[in-house]
Amino acid sequence: MLDESLKAVGELEKQGVSAELLHIHTIKPIDKEAIIASAAKTKHVITVEEHSIIGGLGSAVAEVLSESQPAKLRRIGTNDRFGVSGKMDELLDLFELRAHRIVSTANELLGHRVTS
Repeated sequence: MLDESLKAVGELEKQGVSAELLHIHTIKPIDKEAIIASAAKTKHVITVEEHSIIGGLGSAVAEVLSESQPAKLRRIGTNDRFGVSGKMDELLDLFELRAHRIVSTANELLGHRVTS
């Protein structure tokens, strides 16, 4: 998801939105300090993961934010459903785990109205 996230940051910058990208590579231990510092600056957080948002990175970040640094949060990942097998590109498309979804989620979170 790092590649799609980097693409999204580039697209957001073209739209005049400054985005900070953290690569949280482990849930345990989670980098609480980095999450808190980023949320304190941005006031908005989007987590992006290529598996279920339930019990994953988004949930762990939500716990950190709720205890230490409240911020608006959106989680991108697979919703509560069974997984399927396939080629990576096909699965990213199926579960809508692409840069355009990150960008649209960011704009929605910020209250921006963007037309394509």
